[in-house]
Amino acid sequence: MKIENTKAQMRKGVLEFCILSILKDGEAYTSDILESLKEAKLLVVEGTVYPLLTRLKNSGLLNYRWEESTGGPPRKYYELTETGKLFLKELITTWDELQTAVNRVTSEKTTK
Repeated sequence: MKIENTKAQMRKGVLEFCILSILKDGEAYTSDILESLKEAKLLVVEGTVYPLLTRLKNSGLLNYRWEESTGGPPRKYYELTETGKLFLKELITTWDELQTAVNRVTSEKTTK
């Protein structure tokens, strides 16, 4: 088993949570979302993020608006819907519980 595959699956598993978290403070353009993910060392490409944004929008968690750009095509800005904010709140609770559980298990295993 290759470690890189496992690492990629772990990152992919939290990507939705991270994107919603990026948008919790307001709207963002896709390249801003990608930049935030890259700064956090979540190595992702546009081909991964665009379908995920579409899926989140189709699920009612995101809205978007178009804004004209002076240097190119119009830009699509994403923001959380009220449903998305509630969903994110639940994810935060779940993440905290999961993080506690994983820390407990991995700490017990490494100290024995």
